[in-house]
Amino acid sequence: MNPVLIDFGPITIHSYGFFIAAGFLLGLSVAMHQAKQKNLDHKLVPDLGFYIILSAIVGSRLLYILLEPAYFLEHPLQIFQFWKGGLVFLGGAILAALACLVILRRKNQPFWPWADAFAPGIAAGQAVGRLGCLMAGCCYGKACSLPWAITFTLPNSLAPINVPLHPTQVYHSLAGVITLIILLVVRNKLPRPGQLFALLLILYSMFRFVIEFFRGDFRGYLGFLSVTQWVAAALLLIGLTIFIKARSS
Repeated sequence: MNPVLIDFGPITIHSYGFFIAAGFLLGLSVAMHQAKQKNLDHKLVPDLGFYIILSAIVGSRLLYILLEPAYFLEHPLQIFQFWKGGLVFLGGAILAALACLVILRRKNQPFWPWADAFAPGIAAGQAVGRLGCLMAGCCYGKACSLPWAITFTLPNSLAPINVPLHPTQVYHSLAGVITLIILLVVRNKLPRPGQLFALLLILYSMFRFVIEFFRGDFRGYLGFLSVTQWVAAALLLIGLTIFIKARSS
């Protein structure tokens, strides 16, 4: 695991930024394919993708900063260094969804069919993007003695070095793969608009809630749960509500 993927003279490519970008591109290509199958105007995908990427970066970085405000008050210039790690998926997902809602309404496009089209792409993007977390060492797990524990050794890693840790980044990536497979398997069995997106919210929030127990980085706590777990619980309720309402409509 190396935070720097390529360091050749003046050219430096950070692993985190590379895999995040790869995840976005994969997600958009999957969404493009899904939009064609749903007879949506797939030419809108690049435009939507631009706003999704922009709002997702802003939202995910903002939530990360809010979890550690004291640190960023002391190091304000690091607020903008998101390519080195430090994006919270939940914050990005929420702001990206709001941005899409506004844009689709302006273009007189139906929101839920588009949300369903993007659902598998979001899962695919998470699966790849989390590899950037693994390379950078962010989103690291608690110390453990399990046979699949990983140990970071490079001093520029964001994770504690020379300590066997839960590979929570891999857990997140596998959760994305499993979610993607489930969504692709059941997509034609959920005919109501919004159901596939609701299922994405349900699966993601359940996986995220559980994986949070194994995270070792600072999460910010409200009572006995982390802030992220409370957000995941809220997303689970939202997903269940959307799924039930779509089914009964």
